[in-house]
Amino acid sequence: MLINNSKKIVIKLGSSTVIDRKGKFKKNWVKSLIKDIKKYKKGSDIAIVSSGAIAMGQSYLKIKQKKIKLEMSQAIAAVGQIHLAGEFQKIFEKNKFKTGQILISPDDTEQRRRALNVRRTFENLFKLNAIPIVNENDTTATSEIKYGDNDRLAARVAQIIGADTLIIFSDVDGLYDKSNKKKIIKEVNNIDEKIYKLAEKSVNSSYGSGGIITKLDAAKICINAGCHMFIANGKKNNPIEKMIRNKAYTCFVPKISTLDARKKWIISSLSSSGKIYIDEGAAKALLRGKSLLAAGIKKVSGEFKKGENILVVNEDDKSLARGLSSFTSLEIDKIKGRHSNEIENILGYPSKSEVIHKDDMVKL
Repeated sequence: MLINNSKKIVIKLGSSTVIDRKGKFKKNWVKSLIKDIKKYKKGSDIAIVSSGAIAMGQSYLKIKQKKIKLEMSQAIAAVGQIHLAGEFQKIFEKNKFKTGQILISPDDTEQRRRALNVRRTFENLFKLNAIPIVNENDTTATSEIKYGDNDRLAARVAQIIGADTLIIFSDVDGLYDKSNKKKIIKEVNNIDEKIYKLAEKSVNSSYGSGGIITKLDAAKICINAGCHMFIANGKKNNPIEKMIRNKAYTCFVPKISTLDARKKWIISSLSSSGKIYIDEGAAKALLRGKSLLAAGIKKVSGEFKKGENILVVNEDDKSLARGLSSFTSLEIDKIKGRHSNEIENILGYPSKSEVIHKDDMVKL
């Protein structure tokens, strides 16, 4: 199955999959998920997007009412988030997995510069062999509590890190065929009005605020980002094992590859914010698929910030590549022609060694 060959996998856990009806953390279920991860990880980078902070907070604070004002929901989420993260950390550590927590707000995924920084954080956690546990920053992001269930957040995470696969575990088996409500649609290649008509408006869940509609919105993001997305039932233990063995899921098939999607994202700007002129040695390195280092830069033109789209040219002004800059134009002007180990002393603070990372660059 595709999961076995995926290099990066995002697993999204709905509130009802990790929190029981009494508001308690489902330790045994999470243990079974970890067992599945051990079996199928096989060198893949795994990130988990988990809902449940508000549900956890309600349980801890002994709040039983379902309809809660937004401001109070944010306070409850602040209490629940620390307990939820603690539960994940303890149970993963017992199974010899390191974890790291990432709280994301909408601006972190929608703004190019911030999205680039978020991706770097994920990459460094993967290098440390840690599994990122991601949640919406409910205490400050008003829209996610309202629309929530983190489906779209999980899709954005998958898009940003270049994931091959997103699995959304919830209390639904997938997308059902309208003519046969017991039959799950196994594969969806295009999300149109017919698919939306098949979707239920809500899901019978004690916690959470998402339904099939938000999952279709997430699928739209994924298929345009080169990522396969699966909807599967996470009620029973060993959800990945059961999903694969029973072939119980709906798979949304991407229209393009993750690489093509990333290239499309990088070159989507109509114009570049500035130019970087590089020497012959750096130009040859770019052609071999290397990152752009400060040592090969001759000069910089224009004013731009970190994360902005930059045109890379040779000394004859021939366009070679476009990419997302890891430095501002002022910083590049200070470090141009210098070796990477000199950058910290020149700028006065630790920084990246690549001016434009190879993964953030498209050759022209």
